[in-house]
Amino acid sequence: MELRPFQANRGGLTLRGEVIGPCEAGRPAVIICHGFLSTGRSVHHYASVLADAGFLTVAFDFSGGAPDSRSDGSSADMTLLSEKADLLAVAAAVRAQFRPSSLSLIGCSQGGFVAGMAAKELGSTEISRLVMIYPALCIPDDARRGRLMCFPYDPADIPEILGTSPMVLSGRFARTAMQMDAYAEIGGYDGPVLLIHGTADEVVDIRYARQARTLYPDCEYHEIEGGGHGFSPAHDEQAKALLKAFMQPLLAEGKGTESDK
Repeated sequence: MELRPFQANRGGLTLRGEVIGPCEAGRPAVIICHGFLSTGRSVHHYASVLADAGFLTVAFDFSGGAPDSRSDGSSADMTLLSEKADLLAVAAAVRAQFRPSSLSLIGCSQGGFVAGMAAKELGSTEISRLVMIYPALCIPDDARRGRLMCFPYDPADIPEILGTSPMVLSGRFARTAMQMDAYAEIGGYDGPVLLIHGTADEVVDIRYARQARTLYPDCEYHEIEGGGHGFSPAHDEQAKALLKAFMQPLLAEGKGTESDK
């Protein structure tokens, strides 16, 4: 798998990742977003499938998204909104550097939620397709309950720092999330959507995905029987096949939705 360094800038921060596979301008491009406590490397298995098919594929690290993030910034400053800003900056950089024939967003877990928010903001005139894989749409509800991932707290008295292990997470993350309606944040995108969720997900109840599918006028929805939060190799093979088939039309079209074309 051929990798080339990729960088984008957001508010003085350098966001780092890689282009996987073909790097020529004018190809259909895909940005893949990782989940909480992960990096862009965690989604290389999806990136490689699309790169092998002919997509220009970018995976990057969110600022403060993990203890070993290669991007600038502190985890204490990371929120859902900072990650959306990161993704918008990466999307702008991909368009400027590669002038792709189309640009699509893919995200896993928290990255799936963030990709959904960015797709809504940019719209189908800029984002050709959206893929959400077990998106963590539970985060606002979990924040209101005081049960964010491995950081429990009193939602009536949110501390400035929720915890320091495995990384520092600030109360700003919780306060930002608890003001959100997940469905309002992602609803409104009218391009094609692929939504994949496992029936045995113990982190994000599948009811969130079942509700989210109703928000989109053009949604292909799949439940992977027995799939958890983070698929097994066997379940990943199912997800990769669905992903490749869903994205394939963009290669055949050879055209995109870039407003500057």
